[in-house]
Amino acid sequence: MPVTPRMKKSIEKNAKNITKRGNVSKTSKKEESSPVSQEMIVFFLFVVVGSAVFQIVQSIWWATG
Repeated sequence: MPVTPRMKKSIEKNAKNITKRGNVSKTSKKEESSPVSQEMIVFFLFVVVGSAVFQIVQSIWWATG
């Protein structure tokens, strides 16, 4: 079966891609980022540490009072 000029052009165009399969360039990959923003992590730590400090102060206050 003879190859049409259109098909021949397509084959030549895509022949280079056969050896490049599976090799993704680094520029097309997305940078992996945390699903939670840094501000939310800081806020969460502020709430957790603040409540822990408050609990310690409150327990000391009740023990002496």
